[in-house]
Amino acid sequence: MNAALQAAHVAEMASAGVRVFLPGAGTSEFHNLTIDENLDSVRLTREHAPEAVVCAAVGGPIGTAVAVAERAGDAGADALLFMPLTHPYLSDSGVLDYVNEVLRHTSLPAVLYKNAPIPSDRLLLKLLDNPRIIGFKYAVNDLAAFQDTIDAAAGRGVWICGSAERHAPYYMLAGSPGYTSGAGNLCPRLTLAMHAALARGDWSEGMRLQRLIAPIEAYRARDGSSYNISMLKYAMTRVDKDFGPPRPPQRQLTPDDCREIDRLLEPILSAEMNLAEFRAMR
Repeated sequence: MNAALQAAHVAEMASAGVRVFLPGAGTSEFHNLTIDENLDSVRLTREHAPEAVVCAAVGGPIGTAVAVAERAGDAGADALLFMPLTHPYLSDSGVLDYVNEVLRHTSLPAVLYKNAPIPSDRLLLKLLDNPRIIGFKYAVNDLAAFQDTIDAAAGRGVWICGSAERHAPYYMLAGSPGYTSGAGNLCPRLTLAMHAALARGDWSEGMRLQRLIAPIEAYRARDGSSYNISMLKYAMTRVDKDFGPPRPPQRQLTPDDCREIDRLLEPILSAEMNLAEFRAMR
């Protein structure tokens, strides 16, 4: 990890107004991080975004998840984020056992990330009986199911859109207060402005900004979302933040990919810079 560059990035994001960080999660190549790399990312985020809520990502083998959970509070985490499990032969009962075992080793509250049929919506509602489960990052883009589930929750838990800007407006209409964002690493002011517009009911402005940002997320979703990390890591070099190439088995970009991303980013980065300059003059 390039600690100096990461520190500068976190500080800049906090300065732009970001107040919740998920260091070491999916866009940060969670599945390629060691336990120490994961916790170092949490510690650095806490140091350079002292006002923010910081969630430590846990997942993978149960021993790894427990090891992170045991140390996350000391590293500065406010909560855990249970990443989607990639084990074969998953079941609701197995996920419940996994969550309970990890929580047995920490006093931190937790958010669960759903991007597949397991855990089921029925299990999410059952998990709300545990006061340590405070919410969900919901990334199965079935809006009818999401609305039914959030209605059944009857005000319990925080239900966040886990599918970024392309889907955020529709989740917010269904009751989500907000969304997670990878594009926000590149254009934090634009995505915060989009969220603010949608939150105050200014759908025209919110959708204008959504259409501006959405090409980033559409590109990342190509070919089974296999560009998710590699596109963003390359794009960060366009804002002088070279975190290096993605680690295998993540997709490596071709020169043609890079040229296409360069063209895609031009209007987005220009708008982000204009917004930064406008706010600096106020």
